[in-house]
Amino acid sequence: MTATHATARLEDPAGGDGAAEAPATAPRRPVPSGRALRTAGFHVTGIALSALWLLPIVLVLVTSTRTFDDIAAHGVGSWPHSFTLDGFRQAWVDGGQQRALINSLLVTIPTVLLSLGLASMAAFALSRYDLPLRRVLLLLMLGGNLLPPQILLIPVSKLSEVLGIYDQLYALIGVQVGFGVGFYVFVLHGFMRAIPGEIQQAAVIDGAGPWQIYWRIILPLARPALAALSALSFTWIFNDLLWAITVLRTDTQMPITASLIGLQGQYVSMWNVIAAGSVIAAAPTVAVFLRFQRHFVAGLNLGAVK
Repeated sequence: MTATHATARLEDPAGGDGAAEAPATAPRRPVPSGRALRTAGFHVTGIALSALWLLPIVLVLVTSTRTFDDIAAHGVGSWPHSFTLDGFRQAWVDGGQQRALINSLLVTIPTVLLSLGLASMAAFALSRYDLPLRRVLLLLMLGGNLLPPQILLIPVSKLSEVLGIYDQLYALIGVQVGFGVGFYVFVLHGFMRAIPGEIQQAAVIDGAGPWQIYWRIILPLARPALAALSALSFTWIFNDLLWAITVLRTDTQMPITASLIGLQGQYVSMWNVIAAGSVIAAAPTVAVFLRFQRHFVAGLNLGAVK
């Protein structure tokens, strides 16, 4: 018998050399590695944070579709026992949300177009041409956005009164444009500087002027950045409350964010109407963000043109 076979057998208890095989060892369970534990912990934490973040939104949506009697009898946080869209009708018609939403759109859409148009032209000039004091201009634009807006409330209010535009929607448009252009120029300047200079040089050789270069070359290449800034600026301007209550006075001129305050004072404890008004106010910004969300990732690839 060879050594290999001898080690595979056990001796017989009576002294014989029996042929009993050694018992096979049970397979061990794989021990989770540190990377697998970290991945599982990341997913668990992410799910918990997502649920915590979505909980208030779900609560508002559910509350907006309940009746007032249901909420009064069982409480705001209870399981719904009814379903109705009457709260949306009350907020839209009786609460003035329709007029307020129109005011918000009349302010937001022109402000976004005007701000990004001015910012794109300024960023084009500062990034593609060797202008004197261009760095100083960029720092001034950036520094203006570092000032807290609270210290400028009274000067802006008094200035709008002196100019005779107080309590007008175009006064709010002017304020939003003035305080937004600097940041948009700073962002677009970085995107436009990443565009290869050979493209502009080729256009100059072909006889293109500055306006043609801006409109036909630089602006199309900066479209992802403009789309991303459009979504951000639309959200910021549409949701703004501070400047609205600073330069506007009458209820018929108020945007939808300020109208929500009046809606809460009008309906007090009718939480279904207040929740419905909140859903109406949030719907446009959610729609715009979902429409332009892919441009946030596309904007990172700007400057990769060969």
